[in-house]
Amino acid sequence: MSLLLIINLSIILALSSTATSHYSSSSSFPPSQSSSFPEWRSARATYYAAADPRDAVGGACGYGDLVKAGYGMATVGLSEVLFERGQICGACFELKCVDDLRWCIAGTSIIVTATNFCAPNYGFTPDGGGRCNSPNKHFVLPIEAFEKIAIWKAGNMPVLYRRIKCRKEGGIRFIIDGSNIFISVLITNVAGAGDVAAVKIKGSRTGWLPMGRNWGQNWHINADLKNQPLSFEVTNSDGVTVTSYNVAPKDWNFGQSFEGKQFV
Repeated sequence: MSLLLIINLSIILALSSTATSHYSSSSSFPPSQSSSFPEWRSARATYYAAADPRDAVGGACGYGDLVKAGYGMATVGLSEVLFERGQICGACFELKCVDDLRWCIAGTSIIVTATNFCAPNYGFTPDGGGRCNSPNKHFVLPIEAFEKIAIWKAGNMPVLYRRIKCRKEGGIRFIIDGSNIFISVLITNVAGAGDVAAVKIKGSRTGWLPMGRNWGQNWHINADLKNQPLSFEVTNSDGVTVTSYNVAPKDWNFGQSFEGKQFV
């Protein structure tokens, strides 16, 4: 083989290697644009046991009664570094116990939806009781979910997690609240990336109006949209948008819930 051919072959291989490396480092979530899940990452997980049924109601994402909202006990509260000030609400994660013969239930994993926030406690250091302080990646699970991957006695348990695509039954749900010209819409049961990044609303006599995030997945707008059928445009964090026309009929009222199209 000639020296010139060897040099040219070396250059081609180097360019091919560089291109492959660049592609790998730039590929990441969203899952709807990727055929494979992101790599597993390290975190820790604890659990809570609801002493009162009302403990399952509420949460920093604003979903209210998690059973009625369709999430059940397959939910999780996230530490400060993961919560992203509520932007992450609705995202789905897969968790599994790190191989520990004493506590892990071998071969199991769980899929949970982010519905709550684990508040930091700056009276403690991150490694001395402040489990949800930055920079800790921490998940707080209902005991019913925790016990699917580990024995409850494990307590503060090392886990592996990865962000995955949400799969939901039925369409996106829009729960309308407010009064007069103030309209608040809670958006739940979102598939795909799961975490809503932008919302627009439209009446039959208006164009598309952007809504602001109130808190969690509650979105609001000041507009007179009574006596108009309502349409919604929902964009997930991966940039994919679903538009649902005439979701609410002309005679909609505050307190009602409606269902639109769904991400695939």
